[in-house]
Amino acid sequence: MKRAIEIIVLLVATTGMAQGQYTKGMQKAFELWGEGKTVEASNLFERISTAEPDNWLPFYYVAQVNTIVSFGEKDKEKLTQQLEKAQEFVDLAKAISADNPEIMVQQAMTYTAWVAFDGATYGMTLSGKIAALYENALAIAPENPRVVFGKAEWDMGSAQFFGQDTAPYCKDVERSIALFDSFEPETPFHPKWGKDKAVTTMENCGE
Repeated sequence: MKRAIEIIVLLVATTGMAQGQYTKGMQKAFELWGEGKTVEASNLFERISTAEPDNWLPFYYVAQVNTIVSFGEKDKEKLTQQLEKAQEFVDLAKAISADNPEIMVQQAMTYTAWVAFDGATYGMTLSGKIAALYENALAIAPENPRVVFGKAEWDMGSAQFFGQDTAPYCKDVERSIALFDSFEPETPFHPKWGKDKAVTTMENCGE
């Protein structure tokens, strides 16, 4: 009995230490990202993912860092390297957490970065996939602010591209802001981004 108690105490202590390292690692990765050190942040999230193979979050953030830094990138070789890495980690995240609306939004963002780089080349093949991702995510999580805003932003961009009125989507942007205000992430490291962009979009909505 004494031996069993010792083993339980050891397991609890080991788990606590691992969680402490995970927390410190994630905090440091976000700190690096906030300082604009995207390569270092991506590398640290990747190292955390190796230590946390059943946790989709570090995989998700490797994908997100490499996607966000690709918007506005003019060098195709660099962009391809970044987005291929993003795709690799989106796929790994999906394998851990299937039908996850946050990962669906991230996948849509990765595809959108390709379209933003070269709409003529990638728009035809990826636009339908992006729209489908947002529809599927909305069906799963209609109250998720990133899902609602992401879909609205994509719909507005599509309408603008085809010379259509974007005003009908303003109500969805407005709804997303209300959802951001009431959204509570499951843990401190779960996705909570998006409100600032939604507010900026709303300020210019319908113009």
